[in-house]
Amino acid sequence: MTAPAVHHRILIVGGGSAGIDVAARLRRARVPDIGLIDPAETHYYQPLWTLVGGGCAKAKESARPQASVMPKGIAWIKDAAHTIDPDQQTVTTAGGIRVRYDHLVVCPGIQLDWDKIPGMAAAMDTPMVSSNYTYATAPKTWELIRNLRSGTAVFTMPVGPIKCAGAPQKIAYLAADHWRRQGVLKDIRVVLVLPTPTMFGVQVFADELERVAVRYGIEVHKNSELVEVDADSRQAVIADHNNRSGQTIGYDIMHVVPPQSAPDWLKQTTLADPESPAGYVHVDRNTLQHTRYPNVFALGDAGSTPNSKTGAAVRKQAPVVARNLIATIRGEPLPAAYDGYASCPLTTARNKMLLAEFDYTMHPAPSIPFLDTTHERTDMWYLKRYGLPALYWNLMLRGRA
Repeated sequence: MTAPAVHHRILIVGGGSAGIDVAARLRRARVPDIGLIDPAETHYYQPLWTLVGGGCAKAKESARPQASVMPKGIAWIKDAAHTIDPDQQTVTTAGGIRVRYDHLVVCPGIQLDWDKIPGMAAAMDTPMVSSNYTYATAPKTWELIRNLRSGTAVFTMPVGPIKCAGAPQKIAYLAADHWRRQGVLKDIRVVLVLPTPTMFGVQVFADELERVAVRYGIEVHKNSELVEVDADSRQAVIADHNNRSGQTIGYDIMHVVPPQSAPDWLKQTTLADPESPAGYVHVDRNTLQHTRYPNVFALGDAGSTPNSKTGAAVRKQAPVVARNLIATIRGEPLPAAYDGYASCPLTTARNKMLLAEFDYTMHPAPSIPFLDTTHERTDMWYLKRYGLPALYWNLMLRGRA
């Protein structure tokens, strides 16, 4: 039996922040015939999950029905993408629908590769290991932090690009500040495992985070990574790439972050970067247009651009994709360029935040006039807790931010 087929002038794969933002911008520009493929019932504001894990917000605040954020006039194909054939200009869904397109926007997000680290997936099912990288487990993180009064707490970050590279550190600082306020920090060994040679890729922010770690007495292992978990004995095996050695650290609680990559189905397509095993869509870093298929654009976490994978990056990429896509349809030169802007709101205490903003130059790129955001600030905490969620739901998802 021939699979059912439909056609859209513009097809968007992915209904996360990137897909919804681009769709809203195209609709505001009165672009007709837009289809969007996404199976989700619920739309999540994922940046809030750090605060959920730190006991500063409720998980339900991060969730709204997907239908409530879908722009009006969009043909929502409520299914998951299964493969893309850019030569035939078709996307096939998991349900067997073949969708033909004239122009394609690829933004399905990235997947969490729990099985890449031996024992991690199994450890997540035990009482003492959690992660803020899922809606279901972020509340568990807070339970672990709240109940710990002494012992060893390990916080890990994997090698390679991940969603919000600051998140593995942020939860460590929120936890340490909670324990300090409870008077038990002196009885807890806090271990932070980072694969990078510095605390952060931009020096001025790295220096500030060094001071934060010292303030809490956090034991930082740089150039290191979690390579195995033995959940039965509560042992974390840490590889040290400085001296090619390793050590085993016993934990009472552990917050883990899995390695991440493009969805497996996307890796198998000719859109993927052939030089990258992570399988990201190979686009020009400035125009966000595919390097081989000029009718294809990509943005968000699944794109190959060498910036941090953050919601702030999506906010700057979406208008570039929308403008350049419209120009492509009209046969005009591409007018917009993305400069690599990303922002990482680093919560350093339960009332302070460091707003790290930077671009492809890896130098600070501040967006708030007259404020020095290279240091911890209380007003930035309120931006993180209340301002950014409001910006997301009310402006960004409507293509207005």
